[in-house]
Amino acid sequence: MNQLLDTLRLPKDASARYLLVLLFGSLAFMLVANGEVFYSLSNLQSIASQIPLLGIFAFAMAICMLTGGINLSIIATTNASALVMANIIVLAPESSTVLLLALVAGFVAALIIGLFNGMLIAYIGVSPILATLGSMTLINGFNILLSGGSVISGFPDGLLVLASGAVIGIPIPLLLLLVIGFILWLVLEHTVLGQTIFLLGSNEEATFYSGVNTKKSLMYVYAISSILCWVAALIMMAKFNSAKAGYGESYLLTAILASVLGGINPDGGFGRVIGIGLALIVLQVLESGMNLLGISSYLTMALWGGIIILFIALKRQKA
Repeated sequence: MNQLLDTLRLPKDASARYLLVLLFGSLAFMLVANGEVFYSLSNLQSIASQIPLLGIFAFAMAICMLTGGINLSIIATTNASALVMANIIVLAPESSTVLLLALVAGFVAALIIGLFNGMLIAYIGVSPILATLGSMTLINGFNILLSGGSVISGFPDGLLVLASGAVIGIPIPLLLLLVIGFILWLVLEHTVLGQTIFLLGSNEEATFYSGVNTKKSLMYVYAISSILCWVAALIMMAKFNSAKAGYGESYLLTAILASVLGGINPDGGFGRVIGIGLALIVLQVLESGMNLLGISSYLTMALWGGIIILFIALKRQKA
């Protein structure tokens, strides 16, 4: 298998190789099965419009997984930030000052949640999965209390343009994803914090004894993860023209799936942004293709589960 991939001159990274093979195989299959519809402009635009939200969630999850942790509260944080902004915006929907105030309030709410998660993990010593599971449950309760379980809608055009607008032909959500991906790549590959994140995932204790402030670094990581959730909240509000406590719940497991498929080591210490980008494209192509073929969404989820098991098996075999 690896000799064949070498012959094709695919990237050296194993995850990227397998994802490219899977992507080209999927595209070839759809060309034969339903090429006219799948490769239509409207369907390609649909794929492009669905990738950004999942992509931002995947980045928010991946940066925590690189440290050997996880953030199960990304969806709850996104909804909390959205509800805070929505409750302020509806006070005066046409006021740009109120909109700006809402954006700041949503950012602060997300940042507080991120720092709270970081404090639980870094300073109190709670395991990431339990800390973020607990905060997810706590935040979900506050979200329902804040919204009364109902939908808050009616946002100004200045916010809705995030979903409908484009810059030089590129949809704004996709442009935001590309910019965030580039910034995250710079942080991980070319900053001290990025190197610390990889070291934390490889061996947190050794990193601490080498003189690195691991607690402070973990606080940064979970704060960044929550700030990404704030960006996701803006896109979600613009896309649905509403905010609700239960939006986006299906994205949690999919974000973990995209991160792992993209080459992020669940134990931390290894992963690349480009791998996550490839995984996002593969997942969206598969989902779109199966929808066009009339295949049940439940079977799509089963396929994703099978793919991740296959990837893990291939990696174990290579190791």
